[in-house]
Amino acid sequence: MNENLPIAYISALLAILVFAAIYILREVIKTRKQESTFSRLQDKLKQEKGTAEEYYELGSLYLDKKLFVQSITLLQKALKVDKQLPAENQALIHNAMGYAYFAQEQYDIAIRQYKEALKLYPEYVIAFNNLGNVYEKKQMITKAVETYKEALKYEPENKTANLRVKSLEKRLIPSQSK
Repeated sequence: MNENLPIAYISALLAILVFAAIYILREVIKTRKQESTFSRLQDKLKQEKGTAEEYYELGSLYLDKKLFVQSITLLQKALKVDKQLPAENQALIHNAMGYAYFAQEQYDIAIRQYKEALKLYPEYVIAFNNLGNVYEKKQMITKAVETYKEALKYEPENKTANLRVKSLEKRLIPSQSK
């Protein structure tokens, strides 16, 4: 039994190293792909006018890099380039801008962007969740609960909205003293 113990330890260590190597390799490939797309889009959009999709994609990459001001500029260009974008696509762009404003703690502008997204695409559950989150940050608990409940009308199994409603409703119910 004692003779097999070192082999078991080495096998476990080897398995951990293999999983770590695979994870790191996947992350490197993902990052290289993102950086390649980022570079390609930057170069193209410096030289010529792009499509709404290209501006949105580059703006989203800037969001990932937490470069919010640059992201907002590109997302605004995406809306201006193609006035005939489907409402759902416009809603995605407004939601992304809302996220960028939220990340900069410009909550009122974020709220406007999320509401615009919902006006364009009323079933957009992610925008409801994001809007509820902004209301929470602004300590507008009643509005946050209403917003999360609206999300649940479209997606009853939405984990985020369900958790937030349960948590926030506890704060709304006054504690009963004995």
